[in-house]
This record gives sequence, C-alpha cells and structure tokens, in this order.
Amino acid sequence: MNRRAFLAAALSQLGYSTPPRRRYRAAVIGHTGHGNYGHGLDVVWRAFDWIEVVAVADPDPEGLHRARQRTGASRAYRDYREMLDREKPDLVSIGPRWLDQRVPMVEAACEAGAHIYLEKPFARDLEEADRMVAAVRRAGVKLQIAHQMRASPFLAAVRELVDGGAIGSVQELRARGKEDHRAGGEDLMVLGSHLVDILRVFLGDPNWVFAHVTHDGEELSSSHTRRPTEPIGPVAGNQIAAMFAFAGGRHGYLASKACEQTHPLRFGTYIFGSRGVIFLPNAIYPEGQPYLLRSAAWFPDEAHRWEKIEPKVDLSGIREDPALLANALMVRDLVDAVERDRKPVCSEEDGRWTIEMILGVYHSQRTGRPVRFPLAERRHPLAR
Repeated sequence: MNRRAFLAAALSQLGYSTPPRRRYRAAVIGHTGHGNYGHGLDVVWRAFDWIEVVAVADPDPEGLHRARQRTGASRAYRDYREMLDREKPDLVSIGPRWLDQRVPMVEAACEAGAHIYLEKPFARDLEEADRMVAAVRRAGVKLQIAHQMRASPFLAAVRELVDGGAIGSVQELRARGKEDHRAGGEDLMVLGSHLVDILRVFLGDPNWVFAHVTHDGEELSSSHTRRPTEPIGPVAGNQIAAMFAFAGGRHGYLASKACEQTHPLRFGTYIFGSRGVIFLPNAIYPEGQPYLLRSAAWFPDEAHRWEKIEPKVDLSGIREDPALLANALMVRDLVDAVERDRKPVCSEEDGRWTIEMILGVYHSQRTGRPVRFPLAERRHPLAR
C-alpha cells in the first residue's frame, strides 16, 4: 500500500463514511507561557475545509498575535470568556497543558454551548473532574479529550485482531510509561493517562487497584511529595508499580521507573493472549506501528516472527498532512459524535476514569491495600 493510499484510506472502521452535514465555526483557547496550546490543538482545524477558525484567545499579546497568524483566525481576543460570548462557536479547542485554568475554561465553553476538544490530562483531582463532567452533562455538549490513540487506525486494527481471536483469549495487559526525567509520579499523570486509558479500551472499567510507589527504593512519605515541572497537581515517587483488576479475573499492569537508560519503544502496551502477543506503542499516528507475534510461548523463533499490523484507513474530509492527522482523527470523531448524538471515542467520562485510576494508585500506596473504584475520596490523596 503506497503512502497516499495509506493516509487517504481508519475512519471507515468507526463509521465515518458520511461527510459532515454542514460547515462549523471553531475557536481556540490558549495561554502563551502558561500551558500554551497543547500538542497541536490550535492548528488541527486546518485539516478540514468545512471548519472555519473564527477566533483565538490568549492573554499574552505577542502569543496572541502569533496564534492568530498560525491558526488563520479572523479575530483575536485577550479574554476567552469574551470570545466565547461574542463568537458563539460550534467547536472550541482548549489547549493549555497546565491544569490550573482547566475547569473555568471548560465551564465557560459549556455555557457557550460549544463542543470541546480538550488537551490531556483531564484534571488535577476528582473534584475538578466531577465538576467538568457535570458541566458537560448540564450543557448537553460533547467533549473529546486528546488521547489520540483512541482514534488511531493502529488501535482499531489491534482491537479487530484481539476481538477476532488472533491471540486467543486475553490473559493480561502490561504497560510502561515513557520513563524519561519525569519517571514515576509525573510520568504517571502526564503520559500514564494514555496508558490507563488503553487498559480500559481492552479490559473495560477496573474494579480495584493495588499499587506500590517508592522513591529511590524508599517507601513513600510526605517528604517525597513534590511539584511537577508543570502545574498538574502534586506528584510523588520515581518508581510506580500498579495492578488493576478487571471483570473476569483479568489484570492490567502499569509501571514507570527512573533508571540510567530508557528507550522510546518501552512507552506502550503489551497485550498477552493464550496464543500470542501484540505490542502497541504509544505514539502519535501515523507513528506507532504495532506488531503481532503468533506464538503461545510469547517468544519469537524461526517459525514465529513479529509481524507488522497494517490498518484500514479512510481519511475522507481530512487534508493529507501527517502533522495534523492524529488530532484531526479525534476532531472528525467529535463532529461525528455531535451529528449522531453519541459519545465521542474519548469523552469526559473516559477522561475522568484516567484520573480515577491514577489517583487510585496513590490511595492504594497510602492505605497499603487494594482500593476499589469508584473512589469514595475525591480529593487528591497527596494533598492530604
């Protein structure tokens, strides 16, 4: 399959053969120097002929000027509330990675009746997550959180193989964080949110978690709680090992550990089945080629080699630009969810589940026992 056919053939698997019913007006919220615009959430709208960027908001004057040029927005505002009130956009991307403004931005977009494409992670704690879920439900809008793996053709192809029995019955999933300088607590929050989301894709909602968090081999104490490099809530530990229990006696494991050497391909998920194993890297499509090993031994030999998993792809309605593609797939799903009145592939409830699972790790370490979901305590366990 040539590159054009590959890029211009994954949306068909999700039911995207029908073009949008109308043109849409989009707006962008960013904050230069304070979380900026996320991972491409400002420019994703360029991927669509049928979406017009009507405005951008940023309190930083220079950042606002650059963002207007970058996005092609017709108008620029210093105050996102004023922008939402005047423009009444159909769609809005909320880009800042920093979470200290997340709740008011989401609530303002909901009050304006705009459907939301939101940078991850979802919230600093479950109290904030609950507020945003309530705001979305109250307004009746759709929210898509930018866990781009959800709309990746690679993930769709892996799910088809797993559901079709290519690796037999699923035994367990094992995921590792990126394990860079943020290994441990910050890795868990920023990048582990992708991984716990993938565990739910294949295993459903977890029943409980049992976890062990340490720092340089020491059991976690209040002295180990620290501020991360960005305001995403408190984090602790540079080694995390967590076991999540799902229905049917199945388990998903998540780990992140600071060490002297790492590799980008560790950042991903292994799906172990009774007759084989699949490795799904956590990467932005069209990167992240997954592999299948048809061996009950889970070990390659002369008769069993790792095979590339090739997806089916349909990018109708999306400009052929690999730099925009991962976010464009998510936006296309968001619009389809609006028009069909269904949940997006990674909704506000999915976003809240990622925070539930992450904070469950700390709750388990604090109590020294398994902790059941949903968590009764909605405050951040490290804030106590």
